[in-house]
Amino acid sequence: MSELKPKDAAEQTQTDKVNLLGLSPVQMLEFFESIGEKSFRAAQVVKWIHQHGVSSFDEMTNISKGLREKLKAISIIEAPEVVSHHLSVDGTRKWIIRVDGGSCVEAVLIPEGARGTLCVSSQVGCSLDCSFCSTGKQGFNRDLTSAEIIGQVWIAAKDTDSMGPTQNRVITNVVMMGMGEPLMNFDNVVAAMQLMMEDNAYGLSKRRVTLSTAGVVPKLDELADYVDVSLAISLHAANDELRNKLVPINRKYPIDLLMKSAQNYIERMPDLRRKLTIEYTLIDKVNDSVEQAEELAKLLQDVPCKINLIPFNPFPLSDYKRSSGNAIRRFQDVLIGAGYTATVRTTRGEDIDAACGQLAGAVNDLTRRSQRYRDRAESVLKVVESPS
Repeated sequence: MSELKPKDAAEQTQTDKVNLLGLSPVQMLEFFESIGEKSFRAAQVVKWIHQHGVSSFDEMTNISKGLREKLKAISIIEAPEVVSHHLSVDGTRKWIIRVDGGSCVEAVLIPEGARGTLCVSSQVGCSLDCSFCSTGKQGFNRDLTSAEIIGQVWIAAKDTDSMGPTQNRVITNVVMMGMGEPLMNFDNVVAAMQLMMEDNAYGLSKRRVTLSTAGVVPKLDELADYVDVSLAISLHAANDELRNKLVPINRKYPIDLLMKSAQNYIERMPDLRRKLTIEYTLIDKVNDSVEQAEELAKLLQDVPCKINLIPFNPFPLSDYKRSSGNAIRRFQDVLIGAGYTATVRTTRGEDIDAACGQLAGAVNDLTRRSQRYRDRAESVLKVVESPS
């Protein structure tokens, strides 16, 4: 795997100090070499930051006082600010996190037995404008830095450590499925994922780190050069006409091109048993008919995949409705009958707006997208409801 070059200090923080929180293992190594220090110091500092949750150089007891003082002068360990922390009745936790510029993003931890899945944001808002996603109505402000991305993992890990034995949920999985399109912030997302899988940091298996994309094909074509992670395709329609309206980036990178790129990614992975995850949000009378399930089954017939069906989660400004239980079962039955593994995602954290598609944060919209949002959603409904 290749390694991205470290960011300039100005890209890491508003000060002239380098924020070590967001440096990947190789970037950390290069940083220490650049200041004339031995390479093993990089691994020591990575462990202190990510395994011990340390943000003060004074706590790094196996590093000399002289080096600690040197690091204080040229670098910082700075996570974004936690504005609030919300707990759902089902145990789901959501953190509202303020980043530079004043906007907020959201991270969500979903517990299930001994498993804890952390949903991480990659951008402040999102530029892709998918019609069923609350983040889309917020517009787009900027990409998160690598420190702001891995900072969500750092914050959640420290918080869960403090919950006590009855409340603790270890982070076993991370999914890049929060606010934003990860492949639109390629370098910073890759650096953060490399830290997630680094043994000296969080030590997550490549099977337990998942990137979800709506289909930024050129960057998907590059992804295997840098990381080996699980891949989820945010599909939601089996034909270009409907997907153009639900997921507008499809107009630039249509389904056939996207699926070829996704298959190429998994074929480049060393594990020949690797499968794609296909994400499909079920919206009442939009994409949930038996005929559309049959169309999806035909589309994916040569794709090694499993299908994750996601009941639409309502949010303000949306006119869409969740598919009925019967419609969801019929859709699932068609896929299972065609030989697919098709599961229905359990809605979690809905009472704290932490369910899939509900993350919105507080974004200073630079695109004025929220003013156009309702009109576009209504136009999609008119198209699917009109007689053929």
